[in-house]
Amino acid sequence: MAVGNILEWTLISECPVPKDVEEILVEGEYAVAAYKTFRDSAIFTNKRLIVRDSQGITGKKVEIYSLPYSSINMWSTENAGKLLDLNAEVELWTRAGHIKINLQRGVDIRKFDKLIANAILK
Repeated sequence: MAVGNILEWTLISECPVPKDVEEILVEGEYAVAAYKTFRDSAIFTNKRLIVRDSQGITGKKVEIYSLPYSSINMWSTENAGKLLDLNAEVELWTRAGHIKINLQRGVDIRKFDKLIANAILK
């Protein structure tokens, strides 16, 4: 979902890696973790973040976003507060623009932060 010039996604919970993701991986690439989004999934591989976005009433139309880790210049994470602040947030500054990822309660922000750090800093 685009908001102005910011791309924004919400991750609901960790989930198994979808079987059909293998079709779009390149040689030497493998899935590391996957998260459920409202209508589909986000998959972290050893090379990039893939966000699949089912569209339309039937969900048969699928848009795939692919963000190579090499395009990420900086990131920040913010854990959820106590009462009214239910979502943790991750912001990525990339060559493609600004991306915001909301993590609903139950998604471990520190595990997510480590996942990004391992992908970018290796």
